[in-house]
Amino acid sequence: MKPGDLALPSSNHTSVTHFILLGFSSYPDLQKLLFGTFLLIYTMTVVGNLGMMALILTDTRLHNPMYFFLSVLSFLDICYSSVVTPKLLVNFLASDKSISFEGCVAQLTFFVVHVTAESFLLASMAFDRFMAICRPLHYGSVMTRGTCLQLVAASYAFGGANSAIQTGNVFALPFCGPNQVTHFFCDIPPLLHLACADTATAEVVLYIFSALVTLLPAVVILTSYSFVLVAIGRMRSAAGREKAISTCASHFLAIAIFYGTVVFTYVQPHGATSDTNGQVVSVFYTIIIPMLNPFIYSLRNKEVKDALQRKLQVSILPC
Repeated sequence: MKPGDLALPSSNHTSVTHFILLGFSSYPDLQKLLFGTFLLIYTMTVVGNLGMMALILTDTRLHNPMYFFLSVLSFLDICYSSVVTPKLLVNFLASDKSISFEGCVAQLTFFVVHVTAESFLLASMAFDRFMAICRPLHYGSVMTRGTCLQLVAASYAFGGANSAIQTGNVFALPFCGPNQVTHFFCDIPPLLHLACADTATAEVVLYIFSALVTLLPAVVILTSYSFVLVAIGRMRSAAGREKAISTCASHFLAIAIFYGTVVFTYVQPHGATSDTNGQVVSVFYTIIIPMLNPFIYSLRNKEVKDALQRKLQVSILPC
């Protein structure tokens, strides 16, 4: 422990002034390689998602609710990846891998806000596909611009509420040392391991609210896609079936990856996984998935590919 790591113990105040993030520090010979790898991934995440947002904004054929939600998804992916990755990149090269207590609170707060908002946004996207495919005559009157904005606002409201509960749940506990977090960012499970108090109640709160923000959107998603699959099966037009499957398959693939990793991390029993496995899984939903989403939607979606092709053709035409 470095001098100055801990303040004088107090019965009324947390004595830890900062935490040390130990994620991937057990591989000292690979730090520069890991830095290069994660820098490349983060660059692709930012460029890919910004590109998706720009494409949707500038192509009028993509100005509909489905692509509005997709542009918001890209924004969320940039946000919660940026909460985690820059600090991780710095720690690969720095000898001081500490983060202030306040910085840790802020990192966890903003991370939970955006990852929870994404969970509910995916449910909104599933509802949009349900209305488009199963209730096409009512689609225009239900999925208005106002409705879409309200669904995005509700996603952020749920994110803010869950973040306030989860962050308060963790940092209401006393932290008197040690201050070494066996993770690459301030996540809830490794922080609970460091608390100088019984964490049974905090763990129950974690499981309950993690389950709620995961299972409630999952119910909406599964219900919506159950009706969508039935509707697709009843379509007489092969072209209609192909288009519906194309737009829904990319969404469902992104959902499966996202929810699989989140459930593995937060909704499983305490101690069911090792610290190393937890870090590997966290890499997927904090760093890999935000990079993959633009490619999943562009490669599996004909309208996005057509829009991208139009932009490329315009850009290479002689003046």
